[in-house]
Amino acid sequence: MKRANLLALNLLAGWLLLVGASAAGAASLQTYAFDDPHKQALFHELINELRCPKCQNQSIADSDAPLAKDLRDRTYTMVQNGASKQEVINYMVERYGDFAHYQPPWQVSTSILWWGPFGIILIGILVVVVRARARAEPEALSVEEEQQLARLRRTDKEQD
Repeated sequence: MKRANLLALNLLAGWLLLVGASAAGAASLQTYAFDDPHKQALFHELINELRCPKCQNQSIADSDAPLAKDLRDRTYTMVQNGASKQEVINYMVERYGDFAHYQPPWQVSTSILWWGPFGIILIGILVVVVRARARAEPEALSVEEEQQLARLRRTDKEQD
């Protein structure tokens, strides 16, 4: 009975944490007022597409870091002043590098991001093929091993 109560209490606590965290995140984004729904849509698209330079793989919409809040504020100001999506992205990339955008441009310096996963898969396939071939080809027995095998076969035949 105690285990069931403890499990229920843990599930309730986890659910409350999730609800509280999502409400806090939603509340922080609701502080931006827009007159134009197109600007609001552009703002939300941008903050989900721009990455927080301080956080590990979080957008500036998801991050609670002070830097992410500053970037949201800057994005809001630029959108309100009529900046296009590409202008905001260019500003952030110029200031924080290609890491600030979830869709980095193809350059020699970023090519590992584009080709790296395929390279890893190719290396994995080559390892599997080489290991499979090594297992398929039996090694030749030494003279001692052949003699031992012949003795075992004779002993086996004698027992039958």
